[in-house]
Amino acid sequence: MRAAAAEDAAHPAQSQPTATVPAPLTAAQHAAVEALLDDAGTIEPLKAVVVAHDGRVIAERGYRGATPATSTNIKSASKSVMSALVGIAIDRGVLAGIDQPIAPLLQSDLPQDPDPRLAQVTIGHLLTMQAGLERTSGANYGRWVTSRNWVRAALAQPFVDEPGGAMLYSTGSTHLLSAILVRVTGRSTLDLAREWLGPQEGFAITAWDRDPQGIHLGGNNMAMGTRSLLAFGELYRNGGRSTQGRQLLSQAWIDASWQPRTASRYTGDAYGYGWFLRDIAGEPVRYAWGYGGQMLYIVPSLRLTVAMTSDDGAASARTGHRDDLHGLMGRIIATVREQPAG
Repeated sequence: MRAAAAEDAAHPAQSQPTATVPAPLTAAQHAAVEALLDDAGTIEPLKAVVVAHDGRVIAERGYRGATPATSTNIKSASKSVMSALVGIAIDRGVLAGIDQPIAPLLQSDLPQDPDPRLAQVTIGHLLTMQAGLERTSGANYGRWVTSRNWVRAALAQPFVDEPGGAMLYSTGSTHLLSAILVRVTGRSTLDLAREWLGPQEGFAITAWDRDPQGIHLGGNNMAMGTRSLLAFGELYRNGGRSTQGRQLLSQAWIDASWQPRTASRYTGDAYGYGWFLRDIAGEPVRYAWGYGGQMLYIVPSLRLTVAMTSDDGAASARTGHRDDLHGLMGRIIATVREQPAG
């Protein structure tokens, strides 16, 4: 898979979802969602869309030769998968918690004369992009991934803010989480994902790039089908329970991940533990975003999950493609929320 600059994103202040359970969709609503996906074929970079309501797929489409099962690079949407793996590790006692310092876990890769602030960086800071280290994304991404040791290179970045300061979107931060999981378990991150998330029906990682030391790239270049991405979202929407009812991820971790903890310096929008937060069409939405327009939207208030994958060759923010996908999501929300007359 091609390495490409990770994409900065975040979203406006978030209202809280309601606890009401929506009524089943009417035949007219089903038909309207189908029509929306037919029309979405005009969004040229879009490859596939899958829409699920209350745990059931109600419509799906593939475009320009792609299908909902076609494996695609979900890019930085995989940061939400990394967050899930960290949450499970904490639930299982493999990691002590979000306040655990990372320096003792990565001792062998620290710089020879480390900045004292490295001792203050925690797992939580990596999850929220608040480590304070210079970004390895954007213009710095190419230099980082051509280094001989990505973990050491990420830890050697200069501090441009204090730990816990501003959000500095950086794939280096989530890659350190992958390295930490390898160090504490002695297993590859892919093995952990297959064991810990594999019981979710329909979820499968088909490919995942690794660094020169063999550590899977935490937060980028992970491949799966659009249906698989939806299955991952359904795990979160369903309170961490698999389709078969097995508790894979705690509700407490989901709640913690979906709390606004920082904000993008570009938009002022909120970010939790690997998830962006914004309102779309008047509903609180949690979503993962990958370069080029790899999207996973969850709308708890409507029991709605939508996965969208796109060509990963161009930045979706600069081209306006991201806004097109937000607009499509808004129309899906409005259709699902619409109450039948009478």
